Amino acid sequence: MNKSIWRRAGLSLTAVAVIAGVSACGGDDKKNGAETKLQSGAELTKVLKASYKKTEEAKSAKVEMVANMPKSAAFDGGGEMKLSGVMGWDPMVMDMTMSGGALKDTPGAPEQTRMMWINNIMYMDAGAELAKQMDGKRWMKMDLGAVAKESGDAALQKQMTGGLDNMDQNPAEQIAMLLESKSIKHVGAVKMNGVDTQHYKGTISIEEMVAKNDSLVLEKNERAQLIKGMKNTGVTGYNTQIWVNKDGLPVRTDVSMSTKEGPISMVANYSDYGAKATVTPPPANQTFDFAQVLKEAAEAMKAMKEAGTTP
Repeated sequence: MNKSIWRRAGLSLTAVAVIAGVSACGGDDKKNGAETKLQSGAELTKVLKASYKKTEEAKSAKVEMVANMPKSAAFDGGGEMKLSGVMGWDPMVMDMTMSGGALKDTPGAPEQTRMMWINNIMYMDAGAELAKQMDGKRWMKMDLGAVAKESGDAALQKQMTGGLDNMDQNPAEQIAMLLESKSIKHVGAVKMNGVDTQHYKGTISIEEMVAKNDSLVLEKNERAQLIKGMKNTGVTGYNTQIWVNKDGLPVRTDVSMSTKEGPISMVANYSDYGAKATVTPPPANQTFDFAQVLKEAAEAMKAMKEAGTTP
């Protein structure tokens, strides 16, 4: 299979990972003029639970995300990746423009591309150059469940299909995760992106994250392996921060972690809660199915092995 298809597929999966961990953003973080009394544990829990409810009810928002990953063999297309657009949750929908990351290193790739998410399927505009190799079809369809099934890896299937539920990582879920942190605290009142907010932060361990994530339909030993694998990368936990405005809605969420390859941060600004988030999939005649591409590649490889012509 053409290497550029694989690179775009990797870019899509990287984007999935970013969205699944929807978090961070950039902006100012300045203390308000007057010092404010820090909230007690009971007070901040009450505030964040109320914020969780309001955010869940909002159903959608405009979002600008920035993800930074180390440039290394483990993070193909590392560096800075930006996404902006509209996201809805319960159910998860998305219509975003992406730039940076592996796009910069993929020959023939556009400077930016459009991504859509609906019915647990991601569609990515792979660009005019790749369309020439795919009978003029430029939209790559990526059904994570189908891709996992095609891999033949049972553990991968369970993780990826279970992860589909986890894709609904809206800002409300970020609040829920922060409430699980044993180190959660109220930092104080600050200006964030020109808005008066209350700033909260905490660290969530890998064990807490896995225990909280009910969508990971894994056996006890598989969960232990997942935790061990993540720790082997140098990740022991997630540093999570949230800035909540006077209406009880997150203005910013921020998640960062350290790995052996280098630091990772994922960044998102939220605004216009309740913004319309309607997504229409691309026409079928403009779409190619990545799971089918994988299947055809596997069949071609099998035929080459049988013929003794494996490259």
